[in-house]
Amino acid sequence: MRILALDVGDKTIGVAASDLLLLTAQGIEVIRRTSLEKDFIRLSEIVNEYEVETIVIGLPKNMNGTIGPRGESMQDFADKVAAQFPKIKVHLWDERLSTVGAQKALIAADVSRAKRKKVIDKMAAVFILQGYLDSLSC
Repeated sequence: MRILALDVGDKTIGVAASDLLLLTAQGIEVIRRTSLEKDFIRLSEIVNEYEVETIVIGLPKNMNGTIGPRGESMQDFADKVAAQFPKIKVHLWDERLSTVGAQKALIAADVSRAKRKKVIDKMAAVFILQGYLDSLSC
């Protein structure tokens, strides 16, 4: 069983999955969003392929820890995911600075701006999931 992480945006969903030992996160793909129905079709395929038991969704909080409109939107999305996948645990995870961390890692790896744009959401999902996995081992 694995844990899946989602970095949900208006146009894309970055997806990452844990290894079987729940130690590391690997980027899976970036889903181009067209409709919630199609998003869930692709997520269902991933959930089945990776035998997912938990889905972690990035919760964008303000720097002071409050939840704004974007965070409320993610809470709503998490509720829909939970309804779509009733046998899977769904958790929200503070994603503050996950995109910034992903961007810095890609720059440090000398990835071109064009390539960064294509994978940034997937890398942000990796950062979200790795943070969650690290919290489990504490």
